[in-house]
Amino acid sequence: MPTFGPVLEVARLMRGFPRPWYIAGGWAIDIFLGRETREHDDIDVSVLRNDQAKLRTHLAAWAFEQVVDGRLLPWPDGEWLNLPVHEVHATSETRARVEFLLNESSGASWQFRRNPAITRRLDRIGMRTSAGVPFLVPEIVLLFKAKASGAKDARDLDLIRPRLRAEPRRWLKHALETCHPGHPWIARL
Repeated sequence: MPTFGPVLEVARLMRGFPRPWYIAGGWAIDIFLGRETREHDDIDVSVLRNDQAKLRTHLAAWAFEQVVDGRLLPWPDGEWLNLPVHEVHATSETRARVEFLLNESSGASWQFRRNPAITRRLDRIGMRTSAGVPFLVPEIVLLFKAKASGAKDARDLDLIRPRLRAEPRRWLKHALETCHPGHPWIARL
């Protein structure tokens, strides 16, 4: 694996976290490709919503904020976050910052927060690097990116598309048809 410095820093931070977690967003795309394709403004980590209290315990010394209607607001210790809140920011005493994305699940299934009919078995939402760092599979990352896709997201699709196997390609196409009928990416899959 290339250096991926921020990814390895997060992996060290999450060492010992007792629940599943995954590098998400653009970094997950780059990990899948095995190279850094662009600069990244931040690093996103997906955890299951049901594990939010464990996340707070794991990073007990960190300050947390929740994103509500596009604004950062305090996330008081002990407050349970429900939808529509799905993004929290954690900041350490050294000003290190990580964005955590709360993902929905039910039983052994991951659910797309924008349409719970789109599911995937939990054991099929992530992969691991040779160093053991977990990351979201590209078809899930691209589904999230499709809502407000810009140039970097379309480029991510272009880079991933030739490497997507048949089943993940079908899953993504179905998810896009269900959640974003007429989306331009559908014809490209």
